[in-house]
Amino acid sequence: MASIQKRPNGTWRARYRDDAGKEHARHFKFKDNPRDPQNSAQHWLNEVTASKVTGTYTDPRHSKTTVGEWSATWLAAYEVNRASTVRQARVHMAVINKTFANRPLKDVRASEVKTWVVALQKTYAVSTVYALHRRLSQLFADAVHDGLIPRSPTSRRTSPPAPKQRPYVATTEQIWALHDALPEHFRPVVLLGAFAGLRVAEIAALRVSDVDFMRGVISPVIQWPADELKSDTSRTPIPIPIELALELNRVPARWGSDTLVVGAFGRAVTPYTIERAFIEARKTIKGLPEGFRIHDLRHYFASLLIASGLDIKTVQKRLRHASAKTTLDTYGHMWPDKDESARAAVAAVLNDRLAARADSLRTARS
Repeated sequence: MASIQKRPNGTWRARYRDDAGKEHARHFKFKDNPRDPQNSAQHWLNEVTASKVTGTYTDPRHSKTTVGEWSATWLAAYEVNRASTVRQARVHMAVINKTFANRPLKDVRASEVKTWVVALQKTYAVSTVYALHRRLSQLFADAVHDGLIPRSPTSRRTSPPAPKQRPYVATTEQIWALHDALPEHFRPVVLLGAFAGLRVAEIAALRVSDVDFMRGVISPVIQWPADELKSDTSRTPIPIPIELALELNRVPARWGSDTLVVGAFGRAVTPYTIERAFIEARKTIKGLPEGFRIHDLRHYFASLLIASGLDIKTVQKRLRHASAKTTLDTYGHMWPDKDESARAAVAAVLNDRLAARADSLRTARS
C-alpha cells in the first residue's frame, strides 16, 4: 500500500508499508518533478515499487549498516565453530575491515573489490588473497540472506585465481637428514609427519594414550591446545608398522611424558616452538626450499603411498581427507601416467579385429 499526500507546509509526504506491515515515509519538495526526480515523491515510490517487483528491495533501516558493524554481528554468530576456525575468521575480518569497515554494505562495488584484491596481491601470498576474497564473499552472501543488501559485489569476476598447489616432495635422504638434525625430543615430529601424515597441531597435541603401540595404530583425538580436530574424517585411525611404533615410544620412555613430542625439559610444547626448531633444522639440509614446512612432510607421506601402488580411496583415507577430490587436486599428478596403458588397451582391440579379418580372408581363399 502506497500513497502521496500534501502537507500543510507545502511538502509532499510519500509513504508505503513493507511486507511486515511496517510503514516507511519520506517528505519531498515536489510530488512529481521530471527536472529533479531525486527530490520527487512519486519517483521515490516508483523506485520502491520497482525494487519489490525485481526482488531487490531492502529495508531502509539497514541502508546505513557498515561492513564493520555487520562483520562484528557475523563473527558473534560464527562463534559456534571450532576455536581455530574462529581465530582464522577474525584474522581475515581484521584485514577486510582495514579497507571496508566504514563503508555501508550497500555502497561497496565490484570494482572496489577487484582493486582491493590487486592491492592484497602485493603483500600476501596467492593462497592468502584467495582465502580473504572467499571470506569477503561469505560475509556479503550472508548479508544478502539476511536482507541487508539485494546482491553481493563479490563474484567469480572479482575473485583472484585459485592457488595451484604443486607440493614439494622431499627425498627419503632429506627426510632422514631432517630427522637426525633435530634434537632427540623433537624427532617424532618428522616420524609423525612423514610416516603417518599428521598435521603440526595434531603432532603437538598427540598423547601417548592416543597411540596403541602393541597393535600399531595412531588415533588422533585433539589438536593443539585441546581443540577438536579439523573434521570428523581427521579422527580416522592411522595404521603404522611396529617398527615406527617402537621409534615413537623412545621419547615418552625416556621422559615419562604424556605427549610424544616434548621440549628440552620433557614438557609438552606449542606448534610454534616445534616449527621454530624445524626451521633451524631445515636450514642445514641441502636442497630443501626455504619455505619447506612441517605440513610438507604430509606430501612425502602421500608420495610414499602412491609409489607403493595404493589407489586414490586408500590414499584419501590415510591422509584423512574428507573428499577424494581434495586428494586428487593435490596429488593427482603423482599417480603413474596411464597414457601408454590406454594406447595398449585400444591397440589390443584393433589387433583382435585385424587378426579376425586375416583369418576370414584365409578361410575365403581356401
